[in-house]
Amino acid sequence: MNAGSAAATRKAAKYAGLERTHIFQPVAVENLGTMNASAYGFLAALGQKISAISGNDCETCYLFQRISVLIQRFNATLLHESFADENRSDD
Repeated sequence: MNAGSAAATRKAAKYAGLERTHIFQPVAVENLGTMNASAYGFLAALGQKISAISGNDCETCYLFQRISVLIQRFNATLLHESFADENRSDD
């Protein structure tokens, strides 16, 4: 079991109560881009449905590209925040 699968399992347990009233799909993506298998299948099916509605066969690819960009932005923010700003006052 990879870290993405373990995180997805923890999320599913945490939100188990939602399944009575909602469809819950845990999505866990590691920093290097791997995600849990059920999330990959869900996002691939979602991309296919978007493609069917829009008529653009590239929608699944675009969806995964958007997720990749979000991960890169998040990592950039974390990296930026990890450096102390010597000119910034704490008050």
